[in-house]
Amino acid sequence: MRISLICVGKLGRMAEASLALDYAARATAAGRALGLGPVEIVEVEARKSGKAAEAEAILAKLGDAHLAACDEHGQALASRAFAARIGRLRDDGVRRLAIVIGGADGLDAQILEMARERLAFGPQTWPHALVRAMLAEQVYRAVSILAGSPYHRD
Repeated sequence: MRISLICVGKLGRMAEASLALDYAARATAAGRALGLGPVEIVEVEARKSGKAAEAEAILAKLGDAHLAACDEHGQALASRAFAARIGRLRDDGVRRLAIVIGGADGLDAQILEMARERLAFGPQTWPHALVRAMLAEQVYRAVSILAGSPYHRD
């Protein structure tokens, strides 16, 4: 199952971009034997400002993927639960999982309505660049858990 992190905005050479790419590469390498990957980071930019224009750019990259939206009102999952959800989607035959991070104002209602699930990183407000790195790290952690690697909380 391919995993795409679809993110509004381009980070360029920011440290968070490098960190996110590193975790995506680690997840890709660790996930091969598990039928997970590649893990890719897809940056999108809207031609106009606003959530509706961002939604249009996201939809252009979404295809028929199983959509999970990062949203402040979503469900905060423990790492093991997140890993179990990814494993279940893979086992159910989902070919591509797309996890979407919106722009500064969040995601358009159209994307939220299409999402089969909503994920949150808790009640705090996080910079989008940092959320990208945190999400990539959690995907890597999920792949590691599914691979049976020792988990520091056990």
